[in-house]
Parts: sequence; structure tokens; C-alpha cells
Amino acid sequence: MASTSAPSMLPARLQFLLPAKYRAYPHPIVPVVRLSGAIGAVVPLRQGLAMQNVAPLLERAFSVPGAKAVALVINSPGGSAAQSHLIYKRIRAFAEEKKLPVIAFVEDAAASGGYMIACAADEIYADPASIVGSIGVVSASFGFHELIERLGIERRVHTAGKSKAMLDPFRPENPDDVVRLKGLQVKIHDIFVDLVRTRRGEKLNDSYDDLFSGAFWVGAEAVDLGLVDGLGDIRTVMRQRFGEKVQFRMIEPARPPLLGRLLGRRPLVEGRLIDPQEVLGALEERSAWARLGL
Repeated sequence: MASTSAPSMLPARLQFLLPAKYRAYPHPIVPVVRLSGAIGAVVPLRQGLAMQNVAPLLERAFSVPGAKAVALVINSPGGSAAQSHLIYKRIRAFAEEKKLPVIAFVEDAAASGGYMIACAADEIYADPASIVGSIGVVSASFGFHELIERLGIERRVHTAGKSKAMLDPFRPENPDDVVRLKGLQVKIHDIFVDLVRTRRGEKLNDSYDDLFSGAFWVGAEAVDLGLVDGLGDIRTVMRQRFGEKVQFRMIEPARPPLLGRLLGRRPLVEGRLIDPQEVLGALEERSAWARLGL
């Protein structure tokens, strides 16, 4: 005679008495983590993605009792290569530790570092109008040396180490610095390409020469290139996978206590409402989206 497990013997209204790992869940559960914004440093006006704010969300998502999979909703133009890689590795570590499949859903974009993070998923889905790809490395800056000359400003820089002031925007561009920078970019690009090849494997359409050129495509084209597995949104795909009664658990960032939020408000300094550094960060993020035409 078949035995009946203890969780199934308890009525639903009494399941809460059991430890979470022993409870019976009537419907499939899928934790959802939203990863939205540029990748890199996080400041008040630039609530982007970095390990410091993403890691706690991932840990909570992969710890949800009864979870059948973890869904990532990605909307990012990219950013810091290091932060992208760290987030990617943390997702893979949790997935292998918890033995849970990861499914990514692209909204406006999963480009550059955003696509690197998407590659941590076992499957990637996009909207037909999503922007996907941009598998490359970019560095952008400005040159101000002629401007400060016109203003009569003398630039004084003292370093220990000949390359310490490399790419200083207030000095004329040094060809040796550019060569050095391009060498670093090639190494980072190689890491990115190897990661995509490892995760996407035979799904990739290697016959397309521009696949790793930094170009990007809309969702329908990305399917043909093997960059994503199909077109669809989280609700439709998850219902097809786990049934109409699948339950989504949104993993939201923890809000600090009220007292902490009040004490964390910075007073106005010298009549300034906004820190110029924060404005610059916001402009940099806007620029990252603009490169994708968004």
C-alpha cells in the first residue's frame, strides 16, 4: 500500500504549522526578480544594478520555499563589465546550489552587460520589439584640454607611475594610452564572447559575422541568431510551463526603517538641491539608453 507523506495529510489551513520546506504547496511558485537600469555604481538619482543591491534579492528569490524556477525580468542597456560579470556568477552559483532553473525575460533591452546577465538564465525570452545583443566593450569620455587653455587654466598633475594619469580628459590624448585601453577592451571582450558561447552553445548562429561585433537586434532577429530562445512575456510563458494557476512572488528591495529613511535625507548644502555627481550619473545612464535608440 502506498504511503502518504505527512505534509499531504495535513489540511491546507494547517500547513503553516509545518517548517517551510515540509509544506505542501497547492500551486507552482515562481519568484520574480526585476533587474532594471544601467549597471554600475548606485547613487540616489541612479538606482541601477550592482552586486550590493542585487545579491540580497537573488538570495531571497532562490530561497523561496516550493519554488519551481526563478524568473529574471531584465531591462538594462548595460554598464560596468565587472558588475555584470559578478551578478552573472552569483545567479549561476545560486541556480546550481538550489538546483533551480532560471528563465530570463527581456523588456526594452538586454544589451551589453544586460545581455551578459541574461546569459545566466537557462532560457531567454524577449518581446518582438526588445533590443538584444551589443556583445562588445565601449569606453567614452571627453577632451577638455583646449577648453581649459582658452580659459587660462593651467593643469598640474603629479604622479608616481607613468601611467597613473592615463586618459586624463584635461590633457591631450596620448596614443600609447589608447593602445593600452584597446588592449584592455579586447581582454574584456574575449571574456564576454567566451561566456556567451559557453551559455548559448549550439543555439548560436555562428554563420553571422556581426554576432560579436557589438551590434544589437530586435527580439525576432535575436531568436534567429540564437541569442534568445523565443518570443513571449513572463505571464504567458510561465503559464504554459507550469499551468494557469502558477503563482508569481515578486522579490522587492527591502525598505529601510522609517527612522533610517528620515535620517538618511541629506540637508541642502549651499542652496543646492541636487549633487552634480548624481546629475552626471543620470546623464550617463540616459546616454547608455540613447545608444540603443531608446
